[in-house]
Formats: sequence, structure tokens, C-alpha cells
Amino acid sequence: MGRTVPAANRAFDILELFLQDPLLSASDVFTRLGLPRTTVHELLVTLVDRRYLVQVPGQPMRYRLGVRLFQLGSVFAEHVDLAREAHRVANDVAGACDETVHVAVLEGRDVIYIARVESTHPVRMVSAVGRRLPAHCTGVGKMLLSDLSPETLDVLYPPNSPLATMTRNSNSSAARLKSALRGVRQEGLAFDESESSEDVHCVAAGVRDHTGTMVAAMSISVPTTRWNAEARTNLTRLVRDGAGRLSESLGYRLPAP
Repeated sequence: MGRTVPAANRAFDILELFLQDPLLSASDVFTRLGLPRTTVHELLVTLVDRRYLVQVPGQPMRYRLGVRLFQLGSVFAEHVDLAREAHRVANDVAGACDETVHVAVLEGRDVIYIARVESTHPVRMVSAVGRRLPAHCTGVGKMLLSDLSPETLDVLYPPNSPLATMTRNSNSSAARLKSALRGVRQEGLAFDESESSEDVHCVAAGVRDHTGTMVAAMSISVPTTRWNAEARTNLTRLVRDGAGRLSESLGYRLPAP
């Protein structure tokens, strides 16, 4: 590894301040980074010259992000392969827990699995890459459905409409599904309690892209015989972390607190 360049680090430090505040003055930059005023001035002039920052019209000492960053972000977004990134992160998560990890996307009332990394333990499951399953019977599906508007859910699942079941534990009521999705939305997690396979439990978390849209969900699946309070706690942490890392690889960043 070569050494880092201090001037470049300082320029990136300035740009990253805008992750929290859309508008900053030279004084704000000086105060937050503790850099010499002359250094701050020279870096700001350079970033404006390269179109990474622009001066706010009528407020020459205030700055906002420039078009060059938008152009770079657009190129990044165009070349992100969701399936490739999903498999890469799922492989890491599976390695950490030695359980089966899935990533799926939503299409209508179904989920389609785009990545699956197997546990070394034999587990019988109905999922497979490319296979469709009813969203309401799966953890990944419920996670993805929770991000839809009430109006969209009403179109997909009209009131009083029956739902197809996969096991005796599957939800067969649109009303109960919508009630359950409120809890999923609040907790940021969805569970499949033997709803798609009789002997399997899973926990799922959402994956968002650079626009903040939930584009996929990640789950960890385990046989019911290994599902207990400790497993639930550990796997919940792992799936949140894995979904977060996949989201980050797609350009998502958490909203400022």
C-alpha cells in the first residue's frame, strides 16, 4: 500500500461534509475540519473550478455540491450489477453463520430469487435462483411488500381476497397480511415462520439503492430445529448488517439523523 496524499484527503473531507448539510460556508468548513483558512480557501477554489462544488448564487461564500458528482454517481449506478453484488455479500453473510442466505426482488405478488448461497448443512427448501414464490409466504417477500404504499397493496391484494398458501402456517388473509406488514415496516425486519417450507424459519431485511428505493431483500434461513432465541438475535444482526452492506454497495446512504 502506498501512502495517502494529504491534500486529496482534505478535499474528500470537505466533500463528505455535504453528506450532512446541503449548503456550507467556508467558515463552516474551517470550523468543522480545523484546517487553516488559506488551505480551506484553496481547496474550495479548486473544487469549484473542477465543478465538484458550486457557489450559491447571491451567496458567494456558500457552497453546494456540483454537477460533476452527479455525473460520477450516474455512471456508478449504471454499472452496478444487483445480482453480482447480491451474491458477493450473501456469500460473506453465509460464511459468517453457515446458514443459507437468499436475496430476492419483487415482481407483482411474487418474489424472484436472484442469489442463494447454501449452508454446509443439508436443508430442504423450495427456493432456488430464478424461482418465483408468493411474496406473502416468505420473509423477503413480506419485507419488500412492506415498502409499498397502501394503495398499491390494495391493488395487489384486494380487501377480503383469499391468499394461496404453501404450508399450514401461511397467511391466507389479505387483511391479516396488511396488518402484519405494518409491524414489518416498523421493525425493519420480516420473518418466515415455516410459511414457505414446513421445517424452515428465516429472517429478512430490506436492501435499498442509491435513490433510497427498496429494490431487494436479504434473508437467512435455518431449519426449525436450529431456530431459537439466540439464533434469532444473532441472525437478525447478521442480516441487518448484510442488507446494509449490500445497500451501501448500491450507493445507498443512511439519512442524516
